[in-house]
Amino acid sequence: MPTPPASGSDSGSGSGSDQGPGSEQGSPAHDPGPSLGSLMAERRRLLNLGYRMLGSVQDAEDVVQETYTRWYALSESQQRAIVTPLAWLTRVASRICLDQLASARVRRERYTGEWLPEPVRGGTTWTSAAGAGRTSATGGDDPADRITLDESVSMGMLVVLDSVTPAERVAFVLHDVFGTPFTEIAETVGRSPAACRQLASSARRRLAERRPVGGTTTEHRQVVSAFREACETGDLDSLVALLDPAVESRSDGGGKVRAALRPITGADKVARFLLGLLRREPDVELVEDDINGTPGVTVSIAGTTIAVLAADVRDGLITDLWLVVNPDKLHAWTDTPTAR
Repeated sequence: MPTPPASGSDSGSGSGSDQGPGSEQGSPAHDPGPSLGSLMAERRRLLNLGYRMLGSVQDAEDVVQETYTRWYALSESQQRAIVTPLAWLTRVASRICLDQLASARVRRERYTGEWLPEPVRGGTTWTSAAGAGRTSATGGDDPADRITLDESVSMGMLVVLDSVTPAERVAFVLHDVFGTPFTEIAETVGRSPAACRQLASSARRRLAERRPVGGTTTEHRQVVSAFREACETGDLDSLVALLDPAVESRSDGGGKVRAALRPITGADKVARFLLGLLRREPDVELVEDDINGTPGVTVSIAGTTIAVLAADVRDGLITDLWLVVNPDKLHAWTDTPTAR
């Protein structure tokens, strides 16, 4: 899949209705419309958008499929009348995500134990570097009013985003990560641009409160390496020393694999919990891997990944651990790699 254009580059004004030409009138007689290649080149960007909105690769892929289905359901004249097709795709995908976020809250009330985002492998496919270097010229917004997060796909970020309202999440992801102007976000969420600015600001405040600035990638990797070694050797004291006194561990088994149903808090309790799990499976292999763009650890038995562990590190200590053991969320490690 070709590398997507810079986020926000397709977000020009007058993007048209997702049901048809709406208020936009192009020139059907002279405009052949976008090529199939230009439309499909946007797939990766839409997949990135959907994943940040929903925290699920499968759900994001479904959103992308539905978005293209709606595009090709339009007549040729309707397609040509949409001035900015790529912005149209973004808005339609965002609206579908907004609907899914509302229904997801109901589904997760019935979920067994903790629900965690689906982890993804590496960072290249899922990186959206478009926010870097944006200026007010891209949308008329003061750069001080937004934050550009290279970690926008990190497990910790997705966990916090799951706690904000659907509208806040959509406004934040579209604006702060993908550089969409608030005037266009307003069309997506059905509120005024000023209200959308407040939605993004509210989400930003929650992120700042719950996710203080962490350490460098090098520090993170060093701590994770020491963590893996302590787990492998079963050294309780060394493991406790790597954990923040108030560290919290959350596990997601989805009712399909045994997992802690509630968060475990405190360095000693978390360390004993982890070592206890590993003692049950003496043949496990711990491997350092990039999880959602940051260093983490995978747990394998006979070459099959059975768990993925992501971590947050601040001031040289692990503050949060997210253990995903639900097999439905390990496809990035258990499925045959395919090009996206």
